[in-house]
Amino acid sequence: MALVPLSQDPDAVHELDAELVRLGASHDASPRFPSNSLDLLAASGLHRRFAPIQSGGEEFATLEDRMHALFDDLRRVGRADLSVGRLFEGHVNALALFDWYGSPDQKAWLGAVLDRGGWFGVWATEAQPGVRILGDRLTGAKMFATGAGGLDFAIVTAQPDEGARRLVVVPADDPARADLTGWRVRGMRATVSGRYDLDGLAADSARCVGAPGDYDREPRFTAGAWRFLAVQLGGIEGLVLALRDALSETARADPLQRAKFAQSAIAARTAFLWVREAADRATREAPDAADVARAARGVVERCALDAMELAARAVGTRSAFDGERLDKIIRDLSLYLRQAAPDHARDVAAVSWLDRDIWGGDDALW
Repeated sequence: MALVPLSQDPDAVHELDAELVRLGASHDASPRFPSNSLDLLAASGLHRRFAPIQSGGEEFATLEDRMHALFDDLRRVGRADLSVGRLFEGHVNALALFDWYGSPDQKAWLGAVLDRGGWFGVWATEAQPGVRILGDRLTGAKMFATGAGGLDFAIVTAQPDEGARRLVVVPADDPARADLTGWRVRGMRATVSGRYDLDGLAADSARCVGAPGDYDREPRFTAGAWRFLAVQLGGIEGLVLALRDALSETARADPLQRAKFAQSAIAARTAFLWVREAADRATREAPDAADVARAARGVVERCALDAMELAARAVGTRSAFDGERLDKIIRDLSLYLRQAAPDHARDVAAVSWLDRDIWGGDDALW
């Protein structure tokens, strides 16, 4: 199935999205890595669309065009299945790191892996003492490693003896290294975000991407949050659509129920505007890109919580029945929203905005 933009061939778009929804329900009912969903995206060409040009990625006329395409595709996959959206976002993150910091040889290798339908992730979370580089080998493990044992490769952060942490490409498909026993969760089950043992894996120069400290460079590090926010936005939009489908004719005739639906639609549009603005600022590497992304995290969380409450109140008990689409989206969103330190992120943005006029000037909020 050929990938098409949202504005073209709506029948093909609907067919792909409907299949992702169907597969997502099966992965939720019997949790496992969604390889068939990723195969579907790979067959559509989506998994390499945002790769570096040297790796066979699509060439866009402008960075803004690329951002809008990525924004729409992240939302689109998130609307269908948030677990697959999370995996897709991690893959896109890895492609961006290759694009920014990869050598020509690494980009050529990436293209060959993508030719085979390969998928990547980015793993940074770890328990102390963390993942370290000892000589030309890694030691330690990553926690909450999305796609552990299912992805082909992951880019991991690792701390050398001296200097800033580095990015290292490692194989991620070894089931013997993956411990998924702790991933017993209500939502996002198919991400299989377990522990992955990195002991003894190579960390030589050919496997290190970029220079020390590249992963943490601002504003790319913080402003890049817009990508996972776009997936979460897709989840909110999917929730609103599921709510619309679930409302009976009687409910649609009730102004109180219509008010709940209107509020949920407004929440989705509010999140849309903030995430799109965060994406635009990040693409331009605007001076306040990181602060807008930090604030957008709180906005998306609030909008998602409101939409989930409104859907549950409008539909009632049915919204919690196993197998109902509303139930799956609510469980997935509830977990996906639990990104690290959202209140701190918003406070950092507030401190920054207190020091300048956020209503005017080149580096203004608006």
